[in-house]
Amino acid sequence: MDIKDILSKCDHTLLLQTAVFDEIKELCDDAVKYSTASVCIPQCYVRQAKEYAGDKLKICTVIGFPNGNSTTASKVFETEDAVKNGADEIDMVINIGMLRAGDYEYVLNEIREVKKACSGRLLKVIIETCLLTDEEKIKMCEIVTESGADYIKTSTGFSKSGATSEDVSLFAEHVGPKVKIKAAGGISSLDDAEKFISLGASRLGTSRVVKIVKNS
Repeated sequence: MDIKDILSKCDHTLLLQTAVFDEIKELCDDAVKYSTASVCIPQCYVRQAKEYAGDKLKICTVIGFPNGNSTTASKVFETEDAVKNGADEIDMVINIGMLRAGDYEYVLNEIREVKKACSGRLLKVIIETCLLTDEEKIKMCEIVTESGADYIKTSTGFSKSGATSEDVSLFAEHVGPKVKIKAAGGISSLDDAEKFISLGASRLGTSRVVKIVKNS
C-alpha cells in the first residue's frame, strides 16, 4: 500500500496530559507536511491550533475523554464549545457503564445529542473495545448505525489495550453501510496501519506512523 494513502487516513494524535502547545504546533506542521487526515488534540488547544493551521488542516478533538462517564449535558457542552473554537471533527467516548447495564436507549440518545451539537461536523464514537464483550461490541455497532454518527472507533488509547484485528473485522461485519471504522490505540508500525486498513478501517488514530516516516 502506498505510504501517502496510509498517511491520508491517519488522525495524527497527541492527547497526553503533559502536552504543551509547542508540541501541538509541531504535530500540526507534520500533519500538513505529510497530508494526514487530521490532528487529534486536547480541547484546550483547539482554538490555538485552528488559528495556527487555518484551512491547511482538519482539527479533531475528544469529548468525554477518556472515561466517557460524564453527563450527556457535559458532553454536549464540550462539543458545542469545541465546534465554536474551530473543531472540524469530534471523537466522543460512550458511557460504558450505561452500555454494560443494558441502558441502550441512554447510549443511543447521548450519541444523537452529541451529533446534533456537532452542527454537521464528523462524529466518531469511541466504544473502548477492550472493556466490552463481543455481544456489547455488536450492540454498539447497531447503536452507532442507528444514531447517525459517522464512525465507530475502537479505543481511546488510554485503557488496557487498543485496536485489534478481531475488533475491526467485527465492526466491518456488523456496522451499517454508512458507518466508517476508525482503529486507534497501539498502531505502532506501517504493517499495523496497512493491516487495519485492509480489514476495513478508513481512519487510524496514531502518533507513530508519521514519526516512522519522518525518521525513515
